[in-house]
Amino acid sequence: MGEAYFYHLTRRPLEAALPQLLEASLARGWRVAVRGGDAERLAWLDEKLWLGPEDGFLPHGLAGGAHDARQPVLLTTGREMPNGAACLMAVDGAEVAPEEVATLDRVCVLFDGNDAAALERARGQWAALTKAGCRAQYWSEESGRWEKKAER
Repeated sequence: MGEAYFYHLTRRPLEAALPQLLEASLARGWRVAVRGGDAERLAWLDEKLWLGPEDGFLPHGLAGGAHDARQPVLLTTGREMPNGAACLMAVDGAEVAPEEVATLDRVCVLFDGNDAAALERARGQWAALTKAGCRAQYWSEESGRWEKKAER
């Protein structure tokens, strides 16, 4: 059974924090699905990931292409993970089911702590997942680096 990690973004925007978390996941040998709720927002995020540092190439693609199954990181609005992801990163309030936490190695929920609606949505997700029996950890970057603040 996996765990859900909640990442409370307060110092950096999603496009700055996500690459670090993706690189750590890839270093563990995991394929990753990044799930969002809006295709245009994911296309924007795809562009930001391609514009990263030249010495930090992050292989990824948008779902719907001919090579989805081969992508180490696949950005998608769907629930399916044709790349065989072991890790799901939910962004912008994307849904996460307790069954996904149970079957994947890791589920990460990244949320903007400066957005009241995003904060409320993440709290609801924490409550729903932990009530369903999922193990969860809450991480904050308030100090300038990731620190675990809670665990259930």
